[in-house]
Amino acid sequence: MSASMIDVATRDGSADAYLSTPDDGERHPGVLLIMDAFGLRSQIEGMADRIAERGFAVLAPNVFYRDARSPIIPPEELADPEHRGALFERIGPMMRELTPERIASDGAAYLDKLEEVGRGPVAITGYCMGARLGWRIATAYPQRVAALAGFHGGGLVTDDPDSPHLSAGELTAELYLGHADNDPSMSPEQIAILERALTEAGVTYISEVFKDAAHGYTMADTPAYQQEGAERHFRELFALLERTLGVASRAG
Repeated sequence: MSASMIDVATRDGSADAYLSTPDDGERHPGVLLIMDAFGLRSQIEGMADRIAERGFAVLAPNVFYRDARSPIIPPEELADPEHRGALFERIGPMMRELTPERIASDGAAYLDKLEEVGRGPVAITGYCMGARLGWRIATAYPQRVAALAGFHGGGLVTDDPDSPHLSAGELTAELYLGHADNDPSMSPEQIAILERALTEAGVTYISEVFKDAAHGYTMADTPAYQQEGAERHFRELFALLERTLGVASRAG
């Protein structure tokens, strides 16, 4: 494996990002890994490495680069549930700055970098808010994104006129959505609305609810972590990548 921190030039500056690739001198299909709200950190880097081990070039950018370079949150605060409210007071403004226009602009830069180091089309996997950001990028660049996976994603269905689900018809990627059970940011009613929009748009997708899994179940450095859900997430993600990007399984 070859892994390093790099900078990705964007319209608004320079995004620090983690790049992990197989160390065999070949070009591999690209995967854009979009972090959760807690930022680019060792947990995200480890997930990127595990995906890269299967034969992919993986880029995990710090989407909050306009505000600060990573790490955004000290690990000791992230692990303590008592800090959660204060964390979101700090993170909330950063999240609100990520307008659909900024996401699309940044997404172009991330896809360009992946196609520079690997080969396209690419797949996107997003976590929590990253699922929503991944959706925005996939709808902005449908010919460049072959697959989109979203895990414990929130905000995919809202009352806003630019709610992601309203743009389902712009997707050409195959989707896998692994929702968290009892997730206030993605209720059963919202899941049903999302699935109806995808079906009506003719999108190829799988949408499943992970039982007894909290919002954030894939993240081992948070209290929401559920090992069973996290391992299932990797199985489903790898199956999607192999269906859409055509890379044979390399590791367990």
